[in-house]
Amino acid sequence: MRLATWNINSIRARADRAVAFLERSGTDVLALQETKCKDEQFPRALFEDAGYEVATFGFSQWNGVAIVSRVGLEDVETGFPHQPGFGDEPVVEARALGATCGGVRVWSLYVPNGRELDNPHYPYKLSWLEELRAQAASWISADAGDPTAQVALVGDWNVAPLDTDVWDIELFAGKTHVSPAERAAFAAFAKAGYAEVSRTFVPAERTYTYWDYQQLRFPRNEGMRIDFTYASPALAARVSGVTIDRNERKGKGASDHVPVILDLMD
Repeated sequence: MRLATWNINSIRARADRAVAFLERSGTDVLALQETKCKDEQFPRALFEDAGYEVATFGFSQWNGVAIVSRVGLEDVETGFPHQPGFGDEPVVEARALGATCGGVRVWSLYVPNGRELDNPHYPYKLSWLEELRAQAASWISADAGDPTAQVALVGDWNVAPLDTDVWDIELFAGKTHVSPAERAAFAAFAKAGYAEVSRTFVPAERTYTYWDYQQLRFPRNEGMRIDFTYASPALAARVSGVTIDRNERKGKGASDHVPVILDLMD
């Protein structure tokens, strides 16, 4: 089974490109983030015509997540239990979508950006990650969950865990994505029992998954590694390879992120 995650940065602008990626790569399950559309606006017919089932979670032109699968799509869950909301009257945003695909519980995740360290979005981001960690731990806990469960937490985490996960760490001083609190929140998933398998198979430093559209960031390889794949122990044991598809950042109409692809053994 081949599982991929991709911040598509508007599915309506890149639906044809996403379908072409599925066909070219042989991907069975694709988790999408930042779809930027309501559920009824998602171009599901294109994916269904290509043989994929579709689950979506989107309210507006902001955020939005989806999962498309040709190996089954069951027990769809919009948002995780106790997911924090944001705003003066907290609203649970369209940032998490779960579904069981080919026996794997896949979560497509679009972690809040945080904006600035003194912005209310920053503590929201930290609480969002902490609540997700607590829920994710329970899914594989020997006491409360199923230690044999195959769970994939994939998506745009908006955290750069290592200094070499950004093109110039000095430029990020005092900013989000690299703060100690964010990095600790990200590392907590490993302490909860999950393995970040993309680093295991693609350990090279300065290997990025995102490049801003401005200032020739992509040609200069001035990017960030912020798209990751945490796997439960049972699922991590099945991972035989990971690829970061840098070529998807090339050409007209590319997203600013690229797919991260996992290959799973039977």
